Amino acid sequence: MYEDLKEDIIFQMKRLAEFMSVPFSLEEESEGVIEEISRLCNFNNMRELEVNKTGKSIRHFENKTFFRRGEVGDWINHFTPEMVERLNKVIEEKLGGSGLSKPLSRSRILNLWITYHSNTPSPPSMENTRGRESNPIIRDKEEEEDGHDNPLALLPKEKGWTGLDLYLYQGFWCPSMEIQRVMSFQQHFKAQDTDLILATMPKSGTTWLKALTFAIANRHRYTNTLSQHPLLTSNPHDLIPFHEINLSANKDGHQDSHILNLSNFQSSIFSTHMPYHSLPDSIKTSNCRVVYLCRNPYDAFVSAWHFLSKPRPESLEPLSCIDAFDMYCRGVIGFGPFWDNVLGYWKESLKRPQKVLFLMYEDLKEDIIFQMKRLAEFTSVPFSSDEESKGVIEKISRLCNFNNMRELEVNKTGKSIRHFENKTFFRRGEVGDWINHFTPEMVERLNKVIEEKLGGSGLAFKTSL
Repeated sequence: MYEDLKEDIIFQMKRLAEFMSVPFSLEEESEGVIEEISRLCNFNNMRELEVNKTGKSIRHFENKTFFRRGEVGDWINHFTPEMVERLNKVIEEKLGGSGLSKPLSRSRILNLWITYHSNTPSPPSMENTRGRESNPIIRDKEEEEDGHDNPLALLPKEKGWTGLDLYLYQGFWCPSMEIQRVMSFQQHFKAQDTDLILATMPKSGTTWLKALTFAIANRHRYTNTLSQHPLLTSNPHDLIPFHEINLSANKDGHQDSHILNLSNFQSSIFSTHMPYHSLPDSIKTSNCRVVYLCRNPYDAFVSAWHFLSKPRPESLEPLSCIDAFDMYCRGVIGFGPFWDNVLGYWKESLKRPQKVLFLMYEDLKEDIIFQMKRLAEFTSVPFSSDEESKGVIEKISRLCNFNNMRELEVNKTGKSIRHFENKTFFRRGEVGDWINHFTPEMVERLNKVIEEKLGGSGLAFKTSL
């Protein structure tokens, strides 16, 4: 079975060799011959070979058309419930009793459709969901007995940088610990016109953007009492919550309630790493505003590698820079591919500049005062001439300065987001640190990815200042 090959390629290769009367010897196994062949024949490796990018091997079919995705579960992005039901009937009629397959039940079809295709599904009737009103996953007894009660099993997945799984959900790689919260956010969040959403790829200046935005929005309360400013005693992530992280969960990591308790937060500023296309419809259709901060992919990669490799379990081998880079260039990183995440907000900012403000991390580093004025103007709290003359912008800039925040005791100890220590949010914050990590080959490969995925978009990255 194709899916068995994807799940355990080594075991299946040994089966194949045995059947063909050319079994692998113990010496070959110990020397890693099977793994070498597996890597040679890896789908992504073959797709990148020049011979498979050009020419034709079978009549009018171009070689590159044989290498599209090669994933298990991509059908969920194309099938309607009616298509699933019809194909189920065909399979049952033609293959029923053969032992080959068991069609999906009607409730599982509904479950999959609600979970993966609808941002605002209609909730199940209360009479049929007593005790599970907030659970977006609908199960039936037959499925639970058969062990088919987990629709995530149908999604393509890869081992993430931290060692936990990443699921390919709605076109982006969603961390396993966040996926239920992401679904809940999509289904339950109703944006208000006064809300402000801060969006970023991980490790692209999120902490800095939160600090600046909070300080600008609340400056009239603390300008004259900076010694009592919340940023001196609270990590920025505690002041501006993540939609997909700050949802209630019990000690086992499962949601007691899927609805974000907004009463816990006095601010109407929230943040997310989710791509634009997967945001709840209410964010897109309301008059709330979105600020996106983009960082050049070279520095963003280095920062992500240092950050995400820290909580990796000791039972797993350390994630090398080369292995992480390969995943990054394939788009496999939480809330990636990075090019899709960036491009979605970039295009929307061009289409609706009054809705989405697109900022560049490097521009903030180069001229923080000008960018702060842009941010304040966009969020409808522009700095007055009096404030400018009194140096209010400069005071906020110094308060939110990377080195200043890094030296605060609150950012040296404790944790704001699960197993990530606060101090890990403040490593270097420089533009150009990538030069200390990249080889010429890495530069060339990432250049190709950027040109292929973002070429013609008008986006340009500053890799040094």
